[in-house]
Amino acid sequence: EYEKYQAIYKANHAVNEQKVVQILADGWPDKEVIGDNGNRTICNVLQHSDYATREKYIPLMQKAVKDGQLNPQLLARAEDRLATDRGELQIYGGQMKYYPETKTFNVWPVFDPVNIDKRRAAIGLGPIEDYLKDRFDFQWNLEEQIKRTEAFEKEQKSMKNSETQ
Repeated sequence: EYEKYQAIYKANHAVNEQKVVQILADGWPDKEVIGDNGNRTICNVLQHSDYATREKYIPLMQKAVKDGQLNPQLLARAEDRLATDRGELQIYGGQMKYYPETKTFNVWPVFDPVNIDKRRAAIGLGPIEDYLKDRFDFQWNLEEQIKRTEAFEKEQKSMKNSETQ
């Protein structure tokens, strides 16, 4: 059953991705024409595309946000997912991670957690605390996030040092 439905999903996604690439060939479509659902659909197709495809459209998404044609939350989700795929700190705090040691989900480590709300505001997003509460019924804990980021950076540095030896 699983293999059957995965094959259907992959075939449908390939068609959808081709259509999205055609739609975006001339730039981001006007929100008045495609609406919020059209924007969400395009972003969802891109979100499930390969890394190179997702990365290719980030500048177009950034411009669409600046022009008021795209919800900044969709851009933040895309940029944070690319960062986590690279094993880097996320920017806006939209990606969660399972922590086996505590058997809980929490925010994937964030670049400079003290200033996350400034970065979020710069693209038109509200505070991280409000987003996490509304979206996940989750409490933002700055001190905990600072510790997670420091531990993440220490681990990354240690991994890089062991690779060069």
